Amino acid sequence: MLGRRHALGLGVSLAAPAVARAQGRSPDGWPHGRTVSVVIPFTPGGGTDVVARVMMDGFTESFGGNFVMEHRPGATTTVGARHVARARPDGLTLLVGSNSAFSQAPFAYRNLGYDPLTDFTHISLLFSSAYLLVANPKWQSFAQIIEASKKAPGSISYGTWGVGSTAHLLMLDMNARTGTEMLHVPFGGPAPALTEILAGRVDMMFTTFAPARGHVLDGRLKALAAPHEERLAAVPNVPTTAELGLQDLLVSAWWCLAAPPGLSAPLAAALDDAVRRAVVRPAAQKPIEDFGLLPLPLGPAAFVERIKKDLALNADLMRRAGIVPE
Repeated sequence: MLGRRHALGLGVSLAAPAVARAQGRSPDGWPHGRTVSVVIPFTPGGGTDVVARVMMDGFTESFGGNFVMEHRPGATTTVGARHVARARPDGLTLLVGSNSAFSQAPFAYRNLGYDPLTDFTHISLLFSSAYLLVANPKWQSFAQIIEASKKAPGSISYGTWGVGSTAHLLMLDMNARTGTEMLHVPFGGPAPALTEILAGRVDMMFTTFAPARGHVLDGRLKALAAPHEERLAAVPNVPTTAELGLQDLLVSAWWCLAAPPGLSAPLAAALDDAVRRAVVRPAAQKPIEDFGLLPLPLGPAAFVERIKKDLALNADLMRRAGIVPE
């Protein structure tokens, strides 16, 4: 449930520079004087950038040094995840990833290129996210777009960031529950998909709130539904999926911090500690609340347990959705 503490608000800019610098105390084995690459497996401009910024600012306070975002989108976020899984465990490469790479993509690709449980050093879960179903403003209601889809199956299109992604699974579930058939148009991330929706070339998509936020509040996108138990404070007029008759159509999406396999125990422990410090920093509270970043259990044990739990749940969901690994 989304309480007041987790309400979505206004006023945070993503215009902060991609490189963070500060002087702090580095743990033993930290790559002093070298830039640490924080891999983002999405295109720029999404909610993952917000999460990465919170982490990077916290890490500079904990360690000092330089951190730079490196966007490597594609293939349901597996391009970036695969890059980190194959990188040297020297502290120079980190992944701000998501459930897409760790618990969904394994069912979408036969040759994933990594094992989500054995090919990473699991540092911590970070946050979960608020979502919206948004559409081009030519669609004014959920009922209108469902009616149009039923009249002409396949005529309504929706964007995602890849086969088996959270956005894709939510839409497949919605189609099954409403008896509709829509055209899937995958992109490398939420931002390019939203660009096509704004232009009217794609009709709608489920997305994290961050990249859609300004467009929704300014009226350039129409928010049709929120797949949550309660309405979101920033868009209180948007009904939940339950209010629209879609009981239990709820999102389960999260972000995490991982490193290449074989990272030394002291470095892994230091990063875990730095995550805990980063999320409670006073300067982090505004972006956390403004972008609907919801707290999760921290540490490697909770991270691994969540992957195992979601893999079991998604195995059944993918089977029922008819998704066959490519």
